[in-house]
Amino acid sequence: MKKLIAGALLLVGMTGFAQEKVSLQDRADNEKFTAEQRNELQLKKLTLELDLTASQQKEMSKIIAEQNSKREAAKADFKSTKTSNKKLTADERFVMKNKMLDEKIAMKEKVKKVLTPEQVEKWEKMKKDRRKHFRKDLKKFEGKQIEKK
Repeated sequence: MKKLIAGALLLVGMTGFAQEKVSLQDRADNEKFTAEQRNELQLKKLTLELDLTASQQKEMSKIIAEQNSKREAAKADFKSTKTSNKKLTADERFVMKNKMLDEKIAMKEKVKKVLTPEQVEKWEKMKKDRRKHFRKDLKKFEGKQIEKK
């Protein structure tokens, strides 16, 4: 009986270690594109989803490039703050979040000027769907062991 229990525990333990570990670094390595490539892919995706005209594509490419450059700058700033182990004060966090929300509002206004009302509606729906999928993916990762390289 003891051997049977020990064997069952050993089997369960081995299968637990045999599971594939999810690595966020591997996922990020698969999608290393240049800024121009990311912008182009994002524009083509929007063109397919929203049926953009040529003039709309030109305007949206400018908006996308501007948005992505701001995002990269914010990412770099965040990483430098994180690596210096500097904690932001409540006022600094408020200023940062306020700036981010102002940029989102400005982005939305720019997009509304370029797109038709029907396209804006589709674009908003796409954003909501993307948030839902992101949350689902996040929940999947919470249940699995995540290793860092």
